[in-house]
Parts: sequence; C-alpha cells; structure tokens
Amino acid sequence: MNPKDCYCVIMAGGSGTRFWPVSRNSRPKQFLDMADTGKTFLRLTYERFLNMIPQENIIIVTAAKYKELLLEQIPEIPEQNLLLEPYAKNTAPCIAYATYSILKRNPDAKVVVSPSDHIIENEELFCKTITEALGHLEDTDALMSLGVVPTRPETNYGYAQVPGGLNAFKEGRPMKVKTFIEKPEKALAEILISSGEFFWNSGIFLWKAVTIKEEMELHIPEVTRFFKGWEAAIGSKIEEEFIKRAYTECLKISIDYGVMEKTEKSWLYPVNFGWTDISTWESLYNWTPLKDENNNTTNAGKMMIDKTSSSIVITTDPKKLIAINGLEDFMVIDTEDVLLICPKDDKKFKEFISRLGMPEFEKYR
Repeated sequence: MNPKDCYCVIMAGGSGTRFWPVSRNSRPKQFLDMADTGKTFLRLTYERFLNMIPQENIIIVTAAKYKELLLEQIPEIPEQNLLLEPYAKNTAPCIAYATYSILKRNPDAKVVVSPSDHIIENEELFCKTITEALGHLEDTDALMSLGVVPTRPETNYGYAQVPGGLNAFKEGRPMKVKTFIEKPEKALAEILISSGEFFWNSGIFLWKAVTIKEEMELHIPEVTRFFKGWEAAIGSKIEEEFIKRAYTECLKISIDYGVMEKTEKSWLYPVNFGWTDISTWESLYNWTPLKDENNNTTNAGKMMIDKTSSSIVITTDPKKLIAINGLEDFMVIDTEDVLLICPKDDKKFKEFISRLGMPEFEKYR
C-alpha cells in the first residue's frame, strides 16, 4: 500500500450544543479541552492521525466561521487542506465535499473519516488498526466502519449487526454488516444489546474515495447532484461560490442515514483500542475514571457536598465554592454567565436546551 494514497478527513464543523454552556457557538467543543488532557479535541485528533497519514493528506472540514479558531490550534495545516462549509448540513454533505476534493487530487485515494471528539485509550493499537484496515481496502470496495463491543444501551450511537454477532469477534477480520441501525430509541437499544449480535458504530469510516462517491450518488442524489461540475470547480477560483451554492440546495442528512443504512457494501472492522465518543455531558461522565465514593465527578477546587450521588459538577472558576445538597443523577455546570442545573440525561438535556433558540437567549448560545 502506497502511503501517498492514504488520506484522512477530520470532521470538525459541529456546534457542540450538547456541551452547553461550556461549549458555545463561538467556540464549540472540538476547540476545547473537554477531557482535561492538556490539548483540545481537534488538536488530539490531528496529532493522532499524523502518526500514520502524511501531513499533506490530512484534510479538516469545518464551518467557515471557525477558520481563524482552527488556524490558531493547527497553524501548520496546508491551506488547501482546510475545507470550509458555509452552512451546517450534517455529515453527508461534509463527506461529499471532502471526497470530491480528494478525488481531484488522487483518484486512487483510500480514506479514513473521523469525527474530532473521540478519546482513544491505546494510541499505538489505534494506529496499527487504522493501517491494517486501510490495507484491507486494497482488494475490496467495502465501506468499513470501526465496530466497538457495546457496554450499555446507548441511544447516541449507531449499531451494526454482523453474522455470528459478538461471538464472531476477531481482531483484524472485517465482517459483512447484516443490518445498520442509526441511533435507536432506548427500548430498541436494550433489545440490540441483549441480542449479542450488534456492535457500536464508532463513527470512524474507511473506504476508497471512488467507492463512497459512487454509493453517495446512488443513495443520496439529493446531496450529490448539487455538486455536479465539481471536477472543474474544486481547486479553482470559483470553489467557494460553488460550495456555497451546493450547500444551499443539498439535503441535510448524516452519512449513516443516507448511505450506511442503505448500501450493500457495509462492512464492520472490529476494534479494541479503547474508544469513547465524548459527545455529551453524560458521555463525559461515563468516561471519566475519577469519581468519589458517591460516584460524583467534578473539577471544582472547593466543594461542600452532601446527599448527592452520580452527578457531574463542572465550574470554570476554580476559586468558587460549590455547595450542593440532595441531588442524584444531575449535572451542575457553572460558567461566567450561565449556571445550568439539569438531570444528567441526554434526552432531557436536549429537550431543555432547545429553548435556547428563543430570541431572549441569543447571547448565551
């Protein structure tokens, strides 16, 4: 496998609303050190792929409004490797834009696509796994997703069913996907877990650029037809105008719903390098190993806490005393201009903060 044919696309355009009020429209979670590692999610992801992908082949897709913020964190990225989206249209248009850009450069490209907010425990094994998975693409037109053994009925992840289920797990052996289910309701997620036949879809994909192009054009023409003429437009002076027009017209949809649930070419590559998608406060709580005797986790320097359990307490002011009594399964998030007290439940939190769309809360978004 020629390393020059290997590319990486990092998706970094999300608004990070599920980490509000720490994550804001002006600086969403991918530009923050949410996991207290000393580096932002985006920087961690970029450096992770530098270990296996040539720097000139790492492409980052983000919102146009985050260009300067991204360049502050990754100033070394080549200008042509920063793709700017005019609007947020979910992952399918993002991947379409990146795919056409890569094909313009290299029609033989093999691509790994990754979100920018994952925690990887074993970086060395991750690099080995990605390299081996890219190698499998030499002789197949599979669309591969990295599959993780599930530990709970998570409703924020996709699920992939494979022949033999979890009993067929063998590191490094791709398996044909029988069924791909994106973000099921809690009751269905519990059934999927109990069946022993489903892996979590990590949201990290690997494929040939030409294969995903063909499958997108087959399954989501509501996206791809608006990129007609990309061969001449991308890399030219009219690229910005061309992309703005394409994004204005195309369907807002995820690659999971748009392609992976429909394609006949879906394969799963089982992995065990230690993976967590840090996409919500609840997922951050579940991942954090440092909890007190009552299963609370906090970054507060001074606390007075009583009769409180299974809660997450975050403050941006380490000098402030945080005093809490009588909470269970709650989150308390204290910032300079917002105090959030809400059940530690993704669905309830999402419903609650939907009110941020009201005009009187605009400055807090």
